[in-house]
Amino acid sequence: MNARQLSIASFNLYNLNRPGQAVYTDRDGWSAEEYARKIAWTARQLSVMQSDVFGFQELWHAQAITDALALAGLADEYDLLVPPGTEGQKIVCAALVRKGMLVEDPEWIADFPPGFILQSRGDDPQTPQISVSIAGYSRPVLHFGIRPRSKEPVVHVYVCHFKSKGPTKVYNEAWYRADRALYAKHSTGLGAAISTIRRTAEAAALRFLLSEQMKGSDTPVIVLGDLNDGQHSNTLNVLSEQPRYLLGDARGGGDTALYTAQTLQEYRDTRDVYYTHVHQGMRESLDHILVSQEFYDHSRKRRWLFDGLSINNDHLNADDHKADGTNDHGVIRAVFKFSPAKD
Repeated sequence: MNARQLSIASFNLYNLNRPGQAVYTDRDGWSAEEYARKIAWTARQLSVMQSDVFGFQELWHAQAITDALALAGLADEYDLLVPPGTEGQKIVCAALVRKGMLVEDPEWIADFPPGFILQSRGDDPQTPQISVSIAGYSRPVLHFGIRPRSKEPVVHVYVCHFKSKGPTKVYNEAWYRADRALYAKHSTGLGAAISTIRRTAEAAALRFLLSEQMKGSDTPVIVLGDLNDGQHSNTLNVLSEQPRYLLGDARGGGDTALYTAQTLQEYRDTRDVYYTHVHQGMRESLDHILVSQEFYDHSRKRRWLFDGLSINNDHLNADDHKADGTNDHGVIRAVFKFSPAKD
């Protein structure tokens, strides 16, 4: 394969499960009618946003995405990457990869990497000791390799779904029940802090893994998914290492840096209208595509040139996603064209 263009999409499927199967505490799940609308809408998105790679979040049942793929008439065009036993009992990350591109078997990374530690005595005598103990990701990270061009290195793709901003429910914890009068008024703040700490740890653990892979190796990497935080959040800062942009043609690039497609697009637009989620009237960018220096326009080691970002998000104006089969996240798509930097 010698593709001249590479397109990558991130698609939160909004609890895509088979009808009648439980979704969280909703024991009845989707009705047959709701499921049919949901599959029809999902199939339209696959058709409209046709990409070489789709990274999915919130998939519960493998048959559900198979149904959408068949309805879109695209079943013969893609390899479907879903972990074995995905039959409606838990949420997974999954992917579609255009036939002929997949070169490494997928793996789902549940545990944080060996040697990963979040512990410190503090930078000065005034700072108390900190120790965070988390063993793995809320949703296992999907990792696989693609080769868009036969003579180019394998591109490593990571599909993620980090912990949400929603406050962790602490009312069932033993310490909470032991002193409900004290903790009841603090449950929201404590729950939000726990969610933030968990999401930060997930970003740091993936950063640890990426740095091990990328440092000194010129390994092309794409990270995409529902990261549940904004472009300039600490979550994205940890994951991207906050690289510099706009350094002139083929003069920049960072060995372990990741560049957000949102920022790359903003430098080409006259205004920022990027959002992928709406909560209580607030428009946020929670879904991201991040790329290594091999996909960054101004990198000395550029192999692929950014060619635009598109977002399907009009459906976020709907209040009842069950009624029309839509999702609660926008679908994002980034395109790159093969254009190595000149020596």
